[in-house]
Amino acid sequence: MKVVAISALMATLVIVPACTSQRDVECGGAALTGAVVGGLIGNQIGGGSGKDILTASGAAAGGLMANRAAGC
Repeated sequence: MKVVAISALMATLVIVPACTSQRDVECGGAALTGAVVGGLIGNQIGGGSGKDILTASGAAAGGLMANRAAGC
């Protein structure tokens, strides 16, 4: 769970300052939401040391998929 929170915080710190228009904010929000959901799913699937890896991978994949789905 710590990995999800850290990933979401890092994504927010990178995405939000770069937003210059409403569209950028929407794309950032989609990526952040996807990262959180993906991280939560990865956290539920993993076990042991693999839990951290799957959480981080789920967050990355979720953010990317949500960003593409939003057309960004």
